[in-house]
Amino acid sequence: MQLHVMEVKPNKPFKSPETFEETMYKAVLRLIEMLERRYGARLLGTGMHPTLRLWDTAVWPHRHRQIYEAFSRIFNLRQHGWLNIQSFQLNLPYSSEEKAVLIHNLLANICAYLPAVSASSPIYEGRLGKYVDNRLHFYMKNQKEVPSITGKVVPEYVQSLSQYRRDVIGRYSKDLAEAGAHPCILNKDWVNSRGVIIRFDRKALEIRIMDEQECIKSDVALSCFIRALLRGLLKADEPLLPLLPTEVLAEDFKSVIKDGLEAEVLHPNGPKARQVCRHFLKIAQNHATPEEKGYLPLIEKRIERGSLSEIIKKRVLARAEKTDLNEAIIDVYSKLLKCLENNEPFF
Repeated sequence: MQLHVMEVKPNKPFKSPETFEETMYKAVLRLIEMLERRYGARLLGTGMHPTLRLWDTAVWPHRHRQIYEAFSRIFNLRQHGWLNIQSFQLNLPYSSEEKAVLIHNLLANICAYLPAVSASSPIYEGRLGKYVDNRLHFYMKNQKEVPSITGKVVPEYVQSLSQYRRDVIGRYSKDLAEAGAHPCILNKDWVNSRGVIIRFDRKALEIRIMDEQECIKSDVALSCFIRALLRGLLKADEPLLPLLPTEVLAEDFKSVIKDGLEAEVLHPNGPKARQVCRHFLKIAQNHATPEEKGYLPLIEKRIERGSLSEIIKKRVLARAEKTDLNEAIIDVYSKLLKCLENNEPFF
């Protein structure tokens, strides 16, 4: 939707994490070359642009603009949460209704704590935000005019796909229609803004909770972490993960986006989000494929050393001791530009 954001996505699922990384990295290099040659511009990862002012960008005015025009009649699109967010979206296939419901409910329990590892948005408009994951902070509020679209971001449990269509899609479609939306434009499954949604058009569950990372390798590491963790949970004879009440997950989620790995949580593997993530990682390590295992050390470093957001904030504050904050932000994010171009994680 944002004029300053470029989205890269595959035409079909990747057969392996290494193919995922290689193909997407080639796409990034191609875009970088095109942007530099034509516009003198460069690509930057992370969940929010650190210095962009909202009046410096705009809503995409070309293809699909009727969708954004429909949104703009109900929501104020010129705000964070709409115009300055970049996310890494992962689609996981399901083979049956039973599997779709099971994976959806398991992901609700995972995604409440995932931002502790995936946050990468500590700075916006040239200042340090109050949250480890500022993107999600704004995301929670950007559709307050029709709150049923976002819910509590952590999705509520479902018992069947028909119930999901009725109670989730049906409800926000009705609320959108009452707010003046054209029923044929905004009554789709992708309008759902929860952290996990069911995509019926591609028979997949789409995870939207993760900030974009600094390079493709880091995005792939997150996907390997989640896939291996889910594999372990689906294979387990005994529950490896307690299904917590939605109210508990929603409260823990709010704590995590504010305080990251140091968040105080109610999860039984807590009391800190870091301990919950360590538990998740152990399950993932025990059920990862050989290729996935090659990426999991990156996740372990994130858990032990801090999310990308926390590392960026530390580097900026350290640099700001020798210069002003704006110069410190530019210095650190210039290094992040190179991380994307060289496909190297930032620690």
